[in-house]
Amino acid sequence: MDDLTGVPDWGRLSWPRVTERLTLRPATPDDADAMFGYRSLEHVSRWMTQLPTDARQWHADCDQRWPFALVICRDDKVIGDLFLKTEDAWAQAEVRDRAHDVFAEIGWCLSPAHAGQGLATEAVRELLAIAFDGLGLRRVTANCFADNEPSWRLMERVGMRREAHNVSDTLHRDGEWYDGLVYALLADEWRGR
Repeated sequence: MDDLTGVPDWGRLSWPRVTERLTLRPATPDDADAMFGYRSLEHVSRWMTQLPTDARQWHADCDQRWPFALVICRDDKVIGDLFLKTEDAWAQAEVRDRAHDVFAEIGWCLSPAHAGQGLATEAVRELLAIAFDGLGLRRVTANCFADNEPSWRLMERVGMRREAHNVSDTLHRDGEWYDGLVYALLADEWRGR
């Protein structure tokens, strides 16, 4: 991978991360087949950034994904994945060094075989703990299509606030322009929940 911009410093944390029902760990190439299994389902990928249709191409694409990805495991089986990419905050020149890698964008995907049990919520809560308590980030954002109600409802369940409803700003693979939503959470809000 040529561009390592935004790669979280996973090495600062202890792995795996264990929740009540799940185990989270950094993704590896050995996880690609499991991820392809659920991400290639059309109803899963409908709102995702990519519809993987070729396993070989998916493996190649994952080479760019691994530095930002964690897998969600239940009973030692990969059932989903998480994404976290750090970014700089906008800052004036005199304080720019204090704005380096203090924000992150997050995302998630869960196998439909495990949906409806609160597992995605549990995993995303742990991802926020990783972001704020583990990596010391200041702000986390997540985006979704406005029509992807399960995603924005999850954001609200974990305490994120809707900051923007952008009209027709997101082009879907079906060729239509959809509204997009932006959610965010600050470290102070996370700690004060």
